Amino acid sequence: MEGCSVFKIEETSIKEIHQAFAQGKLTARELVDFYLHQIETLNPLLRGIIEVNPEAQNLADGADRHRVNSIGTGSFLGELHGIPVLLKDTFGTKDKLNTTAGSYALLGSQVPRDAGVVEKLRNAGAIILGKASMSEWYKFRSLSGVPNGWCARSGQGVNPYCPSGSPCGSSSGCAISVAANMAAVSLGTETHCSIICPADHNSVVGLKPTVGLTSRAGIIPMTPLWDTVGPICRNVTDAVYMLDVIVGSDPRDEVTAEAAKYIPEDGYKQFLMEDGLKGKRIGIVKHPFVEMIHGAIEKSAFEHHLDLLRYEALLPQSHLLICKITNKNKSSFLVCLRVIIWWTLCWNLRQEGAILVDKLSILHIEEIMDSNHSGEALVMMVEFKSSINAYLKELITSPVRSLADIIAFNERNSELEKLAEFDQHTFIEAEKRDGYGEEEKKVVDKLKNLSQNGFEKMMKDHKLDAMVVPGSRASPVFAIGGYPAITVPAGYESDGMPFGICFGGLKGTEPKLIEIAYAFEQSSKVRRPPSVI
Repeated sequence: MEGCSVFKIEETSIKEIHQAFAQGKLTARELVDFYLHQIETLNPLLRGIIEVNPEAQNLADGADRHRVNSIGTGSFLGELHGIPVLLKDTFGTKDKLNTTAGSYALLGSQVPRDAGVVEKLRNAGAIILGKASMSEWYKFRSLSGVPNGWCARSGQGVNPYCPSGSPCGSSSGCAISVAANMAAVSLGTETHCSIICPADHNSVVGLKPTVGLTSRAGIIPMTPLWDTVGPICRNVTDAVYMLDVIVGSDPRDEVTAEAAKYIPEDGYKQFLMEDGLKGKRIGIVKHPFVEMIHGAIEKSAFEHHLDLLRYEALLPQSHLLICKITNKNKSSFLVCLRVIIWWTLCWNLRQEGAILVDKLSILHIEEIMDSNHSGEALVMMVEFKSSINAYLKELITSPVRSLADIIAFNERNSELEKLAEFDQHTFIEAEKRDGYGEEEKKVVDKLKNLSQNGFEKMMKDHKLDAMVVPGSRASPVFAIGGYPAITVPAGYESDGMPFGICFGGLKGTEPKLIEIAYAFEQSSKVRRPPSVI
């Protein structure tokens, strides 16, 4: 790999890869070979990837030939040309890769066509590198019984920063693999926290688009009412490059027609602005999100620092005071370390020109945060059964054709699917549901009202551009409203466990969220690669 000897691929961005292509320092084949070597070396430990595309090297050779032939023509090949992309194991691909949601029940099934977003990736010149591991069936086989990041086909995914910590899910493999440099970029899905939580836990960027902004056609469904497709990458810029390619209407996904109005004429790259925080009104909701941070000292210090944001002149002295106090006791210092980092990050927001609006509340937030109380879990069960049955019937070949078949398969293959260790309680409960009756329709209406009278009202009443929360704690809010959110690396615990900061907004506000997230990322530059690489 002579080209790679003068170009370091680890942690490189799409822009840097294209510069290396243009300068003759790197080829797509060398890039793919590098990631294949990384996978061979690290995946037995991390289990972030289920399958590698056997055609990846041939596709890379084709991309290189295309690039050479285009020299002098003035034609633009696209931001993703020659870029290896890892897909969550739910995206249908009409090639030699399986699409199984991590389950043996779908091994050997054949999809009728590429998923809508996969077709867009191929048209943009991207190379499908393989399929990422995930929480099997989106963890919906058993919400309480299946661990985050586990699936029968690849086993338990491992957080590359903290092996004892959770990789979260369900797009766990995407985040693990990108974080550990086993892939350039990846594409995941989210219904409820499945992009932003793995990104939070694995120190990468996760972008959950407005529902309908990206097509779900050809993807194993979870809850079509709230399902969305988004990138998981090492930096905001790469996530935006991915977003520009995958957005747009799709006749096979009717909700994309309505959401297409949100797509800016010149794409999303124009919002990668270093001064993107200037003048942005960002809301802070302490209850329950800040209160969910573990540790009494941490909670107290975080609240203290938020209060201090109103008095910029006091911040440097207060910072030193906290450090002096906590350094007297090493354990206390480690507990406070995350809070000090949080303070620094929030201070960065203010220093970069953001207006922080504190002491906000979301109406009925306790109900929203409890999926059983709100009815979110009920809607998921109803939607999953009907949508998975419809998906399975469209497959050209498949060992299973319904949710009932999947349940029966797991029972027949209990050892293969580890049924004694991880039950299928949620599957069984979902199978009992029989579509949308009056009760279910009322629950959907209630959830819409909770969103409109809660998060939307708060955002509009206070003229906010975004809400900022620690990690993925506001996932239920963004889920039931179909709202966008983006998570950016924010720091690391004393044991190495990463944590992120999340910005969420109203439908179609991706431009504002990108401005905020990019400016924050550029001013903080927190991310570092895991020591495993």
